[in-house]
Amino acid sequence: MSKYPKIGIRPTIDGRQGGVRESLEEKTMNLAKSVAKLISENLRNGDGSPVECVIADTTIGRVGESAACAEKFEREGVGSTITVTSCWCYGAETMDMNPHWPKAVWGFNGTERPGAVYLAAVLAAHAQKGLPAFGIYGHDVQDLEDDSIPADVAEKILRFARAAQAVATMRGKSYLSMGSACMGIAGSIVNPDFFQEYLGMRNESVDLTEIIRRMTEGIYDPEEYKKAMAWTREHCMCNEGEDIANRQGKAKTREEKDADWDFIVKMMIIMKDLMHGNPRLEEIGFKEEAIGHNAIAGGFQGQRQWTDFYPNGDYPEALMNTSFDWNGPREAITLATENDAGNGVAMLFNHLLTGRAQIFSDVRTYWSPEAVKRVTGKELTGRAAGGIIHLINSGATTLDGSGAATDAEGNPTMKHFWELTDEDIDACLKATTWYPANRDYFRGGGFSSNFLSKGGMPVTMVRLNHVKGLGPVLQLAEGWTVEIDPEIHNILDKRTDPTWPTTWFVPRLCDKPAFKDVYSVMNNWGANHGAISYGHIGADLITMCSILRIPVCMHNVEDEQIFRPAAWNAFGMDKEGADFRACKTYGPIYQ
Repeated sequence: MSKYPKIGIRPTIDGRQGGVRESLEEKTMNLAKSVAKLISENLRNGDGSPVECVIADTTIGRVGESAACAEKFEREGVGSTITVTSCWCYGAETMDMNPHWPKAVWGFNGTERPGAVYLAAVLAAHAQKGLPAFGIYGHDVQDLEDDSIPADVAEKILRFARAAQAVATMRGKSYLSMGSACMGIAGSIVNPDFFQEYLGMRNESVDLTEIIRRMTEGIYDPEEYKKAMAWTREHCMCNEGEDIANRQGKAKTREEKDADWDFIVKMMIIMKDLMHGNPRLEEIGFKEEAIGHNAIAGGFQGQRQWTDFYPNGDYPEALMNTSFDWNGPREAITLATENDAGNGVAMLFNHLLTGRAQIFSDVRTYWSPEAVKRVTGKELTGRAAGGIIHLINSGATTLDGSGAATDAEGNPTMKHFWELTDEDIDACLKATTWYPANRDYFRGGGFSSNFLSKGGMPVTMVRLNHVKGLGPVLQLAEGWTVEIDPEIHNILDKRTDPTWPTTWFVPRLCDKPAFKDVYSVMNNWGANHGAISYGHIGADLITMCSILRIPVCMHNVEDEQIFRPAAWNAFGMDKEGADFRACKTYGPIYQ
C-alpha cells in the first residue's frame, strides 16, 4: 500500500513542422517542468513523501505521440493527468482519452501563441466525448518567455492535483468491515456498488470472531504486544480516570480493568493486521493471516453484539485514528466507529486531501443561546454567541482532536504526523483521560477516551449520505472549534456523558439557507455522525466530488472558490443545480 500513483504531465504542441513546432519545443517543455516542480514541492502523499510527477518523453503534437505518452504513463503508475500548452494544438489528437484518469488542461494565457484557444477547443472535445476535464486559464496575459506559474493558476493546479491524487490513491484499495450493521445505523449497511462504481474500491468483511480467534490462538506479534503494553502503561493507564459512569455493582474490579487493558491492546494490534497485513506473522508461522485485506479504510461494528460481551473498541479506534502510537508518529489509520461507512468515506476523503488525522463524532446537540442561558444561567460569548453544536463521541475520537499540539505561534492545531514533535505527542496523551466505559452502554467494559478540544481551530465537518433514487451526496460545513465558559461546558457536558470527548463547533454562517444560523446547519445535517478535518477544505472536497460524480448538497464555500470540470458550465448557470445534473448525466466513473 506504500506505492502511490503519480501525476502525468502532458506538454502538447502545435504539430506543424518546419518552423512552428520547433520554435515552441523549449517553451512547452519548460511549462511542463514548472507544473511538475510546483506539485512535487507542495503536495505530499499520506506517508509524507512528495507527490511524484511523470512528464511525457516528448512534446505531444499528433496522436502517435499521445499514444506513446499514454503507454509510458501506464508503465509509470500514473493516476491522473495535467495537459499544458502555450500554443494551438490539434485538440482531438492530443487530448488524454483515458476514462479513469482525472484530467486538467492549462492553456497558457499569452498573445503570441493561442494557448487559450487550444484550451477552449480541447475542453469542447472533452465535453463532446464525455470525458470531463478541468480548465485552467490564467486571469492575466503573460509574455511568451515567462515560464512562471501565476498565483491563480497555481491555486487551481494544486486544487486539482490534491483531489485527483486522492481519487487515484483510493482506486484498487479496500474498505474492511469488521463486523456488520451496528444498531440499525444506515451508514453501517455498507453498499458495495457505491464503493466499486464511485471509488474504484472493493469491499472486504470479517466476522468479529476473527479477532477472538487470533487473540485466543496467539496470532499477533508477541514483541509488538510487549512494546504496546509497556507504552500503554506509561502513557494511557497512568491517565485512567475515576469510574464515574458506573454505579456500585456495575463497576469492574481492578483485576478486571487490567484484563480489559490487555484485551484492548491486543484488539488494536489485530485490527491493524487485518487491515494492512503484517510480514511478522509469516515469520512466526501464520502465512495466510500475514497478507491482510489491503484496506485503506475500515469500520468496527462494536455495538451491540460485541460490546454487550467484550470490552469496547474505543481504545483501538481512537489510537488507530491518531497520528502516533507505540511505534511513534505514523499516518493515521482511517477507521469508522460503529462501521458507519458513510462517515468512514468522509473521513477517508478528508484524510487523503489533508494527510491529517480525522475526528469521528456524533453531531449530537444544537445549543441555542437561549437554551444555554436557561440551563446554566450564563451567556455564550465571542464566536459561540449565536449557538454551538456539541460534537461528542463514545470515546473513539483521534487524540489529535484535543488540539494539544501547537504551531509555531502556540496555537492549537492538528499536525501532519511528520511534523509531530515528542512534546506534541506527550501533550495529546496528557490531555486525554481514559475513563472506564459506561456499562449501561457497553456491558463488556473497556475504556473511553476523554478530552475537550481546544478552541480556535479551523475545521470542516463532512458527511456522505446515500439517498434512494439520487445516490450518494456529500454535505460539508466549514467553521471553527470554540472554547466556552468552563462552567457552561461542565453543565452541558454532564447532560450527555462526561466520560466522552467533546468538541464545541460553530459553522461559518452565510446567506445560504442551510447556513443562515447555527440551528439551520444542525437541522439540515443528514445523519447522526460527522467527519471533522482540521482546516477549511470545502473547496478541495467540492473539486474531488466532481471527479467522483458525487453532488454536494450543502456547503458554505464561496462560489469563487468552486472548481469543477469545464463541462459543468453547460448544465446551467446555478452551480448547485448544474452539479446535480452533471453528476447524474456522467454517472460514476467506474461503472
